[in-house]
Amino acid sequence: MRRRLLLERPVGTPDGIGGETRTHILVAAVWAQVEWLSGEERWRAGRPEQALSHRISLRWRAGVDAGQRLRDATQVFEIRAVADPDGARRRLVCLVEEVRP
Repeated sequence: MRRRLLLERPVGTPDGIGGETRTHILVAAVWAQVEWLSGEERWRAGRPEQALSHRISLRWRAGVDAGQRLRDATQVFEIRAVADPDGARRRLVCLVEEVRP
């Protein structure tokens, strides 16, 4: 676990016209191991983008859920699933997706 990542959670703020603006706030800085799993190119809104799947392992901590994200400078990893592989509360494994335009 040699990579320092920032764990962030989404926060919605009303925009005054019935919608909301979504921002992310810092929850914690964590040490993690990032492993690349796969990648694909897909089209969104008529433009190509790269979607990369990673497995990120970190020390166990409560409150890490799908919908949050991990960030390293400009790299943003959206958490899709979280598991405690052996149930011993020693580490968490997060399956994440990084999208690049």
